[in-house]
Amino acid sequence: MSTRPPIRVLLADDHTLVRRGVRLILDGEPDLTVVAEAGDGAEAVAAARATEADLAVLDVAMPRMTGLQAARELSRRLPELRILILTMYDNEQYFFEALKAGACGYVLKSVADRDLVEACRAAVRDEPFIYPGAERALVRSYLDRMHRGGDLPERPITEREEEILKLVAEGHTSKEIGELLFISAKTVERHRANLLQKLGVRDRLELTRYAIRAGLIEP
Repeated sequence: MSTRPPIRVLLADDHTLVRRGVRLILDGEPDLTVVAEAGDGAEAVAAARATEADLAVLDVAMPRMTGLQAARELSRRLPELRILILTMYDNEQYFFEALKAGACGYVLKSVADRDLVEACRAAVRDEPFIYPGAERALVRSYLDRMHRGGDLPERPITEREEEILKLVAEGHTSKEIGELLFISAKTVERHRANLLQKLGVRDRLELTRYAIRAGLIEP
């Protein structure tokens, strides 16, 4: 019988019922235990720094800070922490963004009861995990793009612009965004102007539509 301590998991999802269900799955395993929960990406970053979690399981679409944004922040601040993305989006772009953000696994919520436990164990062994069935499509897509002389799609905006875009789309004022990100309202306005120009949109409504398409907020 193993005497190793259980893997300590931080769980972040803005839906309480989802967190409750995922926690039941994880706490039902003898080698896994949920030590902290968070309702958005910013809470997840704070909780990870306050606890000694081995693994963070992050939803993609959350208020204030997405799971991908939180993953980037956690990868910088806590490089030893393993990160899994748990999402409803079966999406190639999110998958590659998750890897770039420092995640070592990508699990679909629709099959979390089947795959999540295995993904958690793989992450702590420092092994990548992709949901079964994705590998062939991802490799085919990658090879097709290489054959056409293309490259992996680049993010059109910077990480800071992405943070501001998300908060604008959620309805925050420039003053509120400045307070959340510890920058001036004038700096927020400058970033916002850059976003309008880069994305070729005219107003907050079109920025919000882009944020929905990019998975930064839920429709």
